[in-house]
Amino acid sequence: MCLWASLDKFTQLLHKLHLKFSTAILTQKDCSMIYNRRKVSSGFYRIKPQSIAEPFLVYCDMSDGTGWTVIQRRTNGKVKFDRNWSDYKNGFGHFKKKNDEFWLGNEYIHSLLLNDANLMQIDLTDWKDKTAYAIYENVKVADEKDNYRLQFGIYSGTAGDALSGGGNVEEQWSVSHNGMQFSTADQDHDRYLHGNCAKENKGGWWFNRCHAANLNGKYYRSGSYTGKNDNGLIWFTWHGWWYSLKSSSIKVRQQAFLDDLGSGNGRLL
Repeated sequence: MCLWASLDKFTQLLHKLHLKFSTAILTQKDCSMIYNRRKVSSGFYRIKPQSIAEPFLVYCDMSDGTGWTVIQRRTNGKVKFDRNWSDYKNGFGHFKKKNDEFWLGNEYIHSLLLNDANLMQIDLTDWKDKTAYAIYENVKVADEKDNYRLQFGIYSGTAGDALSGGGNVEEQWSVSHNGMQFSTADQDHDRYLHGNCAKENKGGWWFNRCHAANLNGKYYRSGSYTGKNDNGLIWFTWHGWWYSLKSSSIKVRQQAFLDDLGSGNGRLL
């Protein structure tokens, strides 16, 4: 009986250690860390950046063998994106299925992008199911005291550099999103003196006066549209201001990440 009791206690101890070890793995600071430790497939996982008290649920895109944390997705217009500051701060939408729509939350996005050693990839689809992408290096989002200001560096991709304005110097001054604070209908931090960009464009975003890109706008169920304002899902350098995209996804990860041994020899880009 003593032997069986000892074996039972040992089994319980192993189970506790396994749970503790599994939890530690699944609550890495972002999706790239989860992928490096376990080589898991895409799906929903809990992560815990250092600045956040409790783990939170994210969708991890592991499809290219790195590990991206998805911070925004638009696919069908079922989730309303015309929301207030609090909703954009804390996040909203559905986190159950791969194609669910959501905004992760500015507080969580800030925790992932505290410094500028991060990549951001934007994946776009039009109504003919053609795709394009934009990648930005050195991406940083400030804290709430600075109204979640967005900063980024070099662009690469096929969609065009809409976040930088995508036009001449005059257009870049008025529509570039680099260095812009986040605005919502109830908290206006844009540079448009005669109105509120978030109100006009039906969603929170890093507006200037107002935009060359807005992926949180009104969801139109066709490409070309008309209206008082160019308030659709816009990526100006790909389809212009009066074409609303079918889907978008914004995902982020560390610009350089550790390999399995933690040596710092992980891949760049």
